[in-house]
Amino acid sequence: MSARTVFSIIESPMHPDFSTLYTRLGIRESKFSSMRKAISALKTQAPDLVVAEFMYGYGNNYAGVNVCNLDVFLYSLQKYARDASIIVLVDRHEYQYVEKLAALFPLHAVLRQPVCAQDIEPVLREHMEITL
Repeated sequence: MSARTVFSIIESPMHPDFSTLYTRLGIRESKFSSMRKAISALKTQAPDLVVAEFMYGYGNNYAGVNVCNLDVFLYSLQKYARDASIIVLVDRHEYQYVEKLAALFPLHAVLRQPVCAQDIEPVLREHMEITL
């Protein structure tokens, strides 16, 4: 069986570094500092998992066509890696808006920040069991 791959989309300093945990679980990590770079990578590499922060769009185009920073990436993910599991990290002040994203895309897990390795490890292990 090939190693699982996670796309870590790190757009803010609040995103925890789970690199050590991913390595311990045998998950290969690809890090991206922007959605644009992650979307570009989708064309050549399909992730099994995506871990990204949710940032609600207050009063910009997100409030109209898009809900948050993840929409465009997740639409692309449906095209290139439909079976990938999505793990969303969200600030407690924006938690109320995640349901809008969940209405559009299947989210494997939503974790409130701050998130530590002990919080995400059971979610990763569950994903690994589901996809065996």
